[in-house]
Amino acid sequence: MLDDPFDRYGSDVLADYNRRAKPVELPRVEAEFDLVVEEVASDFCGSVVSVEGRMVELEDRHGKRRVFPLDAGFLLEGRAVQLVPPRAGGAGGPGAAAGPKRTASGSIAAPLERARVARPSRIYVEGRHDAELVEKVWGDDLRGEGVVVEYLEGVDDLDAIVREFAPTRSRRVGVLVDHLVPGSKESRIAEAVARGPFGANVLVVGHPYVDIWQSVTPKALGIRAWPTVPRSIEWKHGICEAFGWPHDSQADIARAWKRILSRVHTYTDLEPVLLGRVEQLIDFVTEPE
Repeated sequence: MLDDPFDRYGSDVLADYNRRAKPVELPRVEAEFDLVVEEVASDFCGSVVSVEGRMVELEDRHGKRRVFPLDAGFLLEGRAVQLVPPRAGGAGGPGAAAGPKRTASGSIAAPLERARVARPSRIYVEGRHDAELVEKVWGDDLRGEGVVVEYLEGVDDLDAIVREFAPTRSRRVGVLVDHLVPGSKESRIAEAVARGPFGANVLVVGHPYVDIWQSVTPKALGIRAWPTVPRSIEWKHGICEAFGWPHDSQADIARAWKRILSRVHTYTDLEPVLLGRVEQLIDFVTEPE
């Protein structure tokens, strides 16, 4: 049978498949300071306030801020665009895109000045690891405000520490507690302090995690989620074992924490529930009389 030049059942049904339209490449727009864009997935509309690595921070007209990955998924004046990091040294360089210099907590950095005399108020955290994490992210802010952070080595003696400190309106105490969930030992201690004679000048807040380690986002560590540790195993030992890290001695645990802490660079590497609580404490102990 001769080939029919008009045979609709030709030998190659995909011969013309490559005729479909090619994807349209979105315009690349530098994320310059004060550029107003809308993030499509969340409908969040705001101006660029900072760019760090591959992340952009937007602030809406109400002052609310959110962080998004730099990429496609933004609208500029109703047109789909791809946000890209600003060019170094140009009009859209780091200085212009970031606007005012910011601290690791995202606050606007204060001008360099002589060290401020420490306030009489204090912030207490449970242990050394908590203090190191707070220092890494909020250290510049705390020094600028003259706030000293001390650690308790646990909260069992918190009520006695507060009574000895004897807080007043101008000499307040803020406390950050691990595992502050209903029914926990920590919540009962916090409630007792709040009912005590100095309760009006003490603020005890906390996060739900067993340990401050877990307030570091899985993304910052390059994992999908923190491992689940059975109650029969000490939590930090269980975490190290799950990661395949040594955990036989306290020195091993200290090295594990250093590895985790090294992955924290800014507030974007921490869970929002911790960010809010620390900011709340700083506001409480620095509130004018």
